[in-house]
Amino acid sequence: MFYRYLSENLTQFINEEERMADDGDPDFDYAKISDEEAEYIRPGVINDKGFFLYPSELFENVVKTADTDENLNETVKAVFDDFNRSVKGQFSERDFSGLFDDVDLNSNKLGATIGDRNKRLAKILKNIAAMDLGSFEENSIDAFGDAYEYLMSLYASSAGKSGGEYYTPQEVSELLTLIATSGKEKVSKVYDPACGSGSLLLKSARILGKDNIQNGFYGQEVNPTTYNLCRINMILHDVGPDNFDIALGDTLTRPFHWDDEPFDVIVSNPPYSLKWEGEDNPELTDDERYSPAGVLAPKAKADYAFVMHCLHWLSEDGKAAIVSYPGALYRKGAEQKIRKFLVDNNYLEAIIRLPKNLFFGTSTETAIMVLKKGKQDNDVLFIDAFNDYHKVINNNKLEPEHIRKIIETFTARENIDSYSRIVSKDEIAEKDYNLLVPTYIEPEVAEEKINLKELLSDYKNNSEEIQINQNRLFDLLSQLDSKMRD
Repeated sequence: MFYRYLSENLTQFINEEERMADDGDPDFDYAKISDEEAEYIRPGVINDKGFFLYPSELFENVVKTADTDENLNETVKAVFDDFNRSVKGQFSERDFSGLFDDVDLNSNKLGATIGDRNKRLAKILKNIAAMDLGSFEENSIDAFGDAYEYLMSLYASSAGKSGGEYYTPQEVSELLTLIATSGKEKVSKVYDPACGSGSLLLKSARILGKDNIQNGFYGQEVNPTTYNLCRINMILHDVGPDNFDIALGDTLTRPFHWDDEPFDVIVSNPPYSLKWEGEDNPELTDDERYSPAGVLAPKAKADYAFVMHCLHWLSEDGKAAIVSYPGALYRKGAEQKIRKFLVDNNYLEAIIRLPKNLFFGTSTETAIMVLKKGKQDNDVLFIDAFNDYHKVINNNKLEPEHIRKIIETFTARENIDSYSRIVSKDEIAEKDYNLLVPTYIEPEVAEEKINLKELLSDYKNNSEEIQINQNRLFDLLSQLDSKMRD
């Protein structure tokens, strides 16, 4: 689908340029000219777009001959190789290079023989061509991005545990972003230190509008395949290479964006209890991101390494919304000391408990930890939304009314029986810096109506059944005693 997007995007750009020129041809169609003719405009197109495809390499032209091309896999591979060559040395190289590296057109998963693989590849190309995304010129560019997001969500839901490693469900992304952007109409930069496929970054664009994120989108991802998915996702949502910077590497030990921080909005769903170098790396002890807490996150659980990283790179007026798992909210040792640092220094704005089974690949409940440097009060808001969800097949889902209730409560910072409570730092200290929401909010107890007649009837029936069973047991014991005497 990304290949189709690039082809249609390029074709639209060139057609507009040629048709609007002073001596332009109003019927010009880049897809219908020869590769030789296209060679003349190649340098200018690369300079403007950052990439190039010849007319014969366009998706629509490759699809036309897909059924009859006996070397279809080699044809498509050549297109991808040419695309990579076209971005070399260009402003777009870092964002475009290697985007097709994970595509294996000779994989046995496509078929046992070359003929079988080409038949399946042709079928895939034709199915993508048949997707009703409208004409590129008339349709919203997000049609491609939305289709891509939908396909990724389908994959994530069927990928088991790995599904949750790169994709955050859309409704959770929306909640995190609404929290992190609350009170803001414009921001400078948005950041995700474990960006996966980029769904959280893009939700900021959807909520605020791309034009209201003035200096772009930033993220880092350690998995090469997911890193490529993120870059593709950004491009498909019409975020150009000059407006995003996604890095490949380990954020905790080799962060890339030192020259770009601080960030106004940080949203993240980092890996749960990830192993990291921790105290085995002496340099990390003095790392300015981690040293303020006086202790490093445990080697077997890097949850608070991500939290401290986000806090350090957060602007004075910014907010960070980070997915957290229950263990990180109550475990002792180093994690407790880091929680103490966050609470005592007034960096913790809220803890929001979410329902279980929201994320792909895990049924565990989660919470959102909200950080803010420029807090005006000394309290922490706890919200218990554990029971607010809609059951959908294998997963639970936050509905718009659930999200709205959380956001309204978060914004108003009010006490609601069995749902939200403002807690002082002193009380949190008294509870040994335990941040589990049920520690501070008692669940609502439903009143049970008692029918005395039914209760007495059940008691009578149960008593009779107990008496019968006692008689049977007595008979069995008597029989056993008699046999033992014999």
